[in-house]
Amino acid sequence: MTLEDIKRIPKEFLTAADVAAYLQTDPSVVRYQAHEDHAALGFPVVVLKSRVKIPKDRFIEWFEIGR
Repeated sequence: MTLEDIKRIPKEFLTAADVAAYLQTDPSVVRYQAHEDHAALGFPVVVLKSRVKIPKDRFIEWFEIGR
């Protein structure tokens, strides 16, 4: 998956699975890191109990221009 593919996802929040495909890792790794130390991911996340949501616009911004 590319950043262009991420941009075409028709929703405001991405899932761990969406992000994991771009990062070439397992979604459980993204979920685990979000729960343990979300700041270490580098991009913003919203943790709601067992759910992890990633604001699509902020994720794209992070990988296009950095912090």
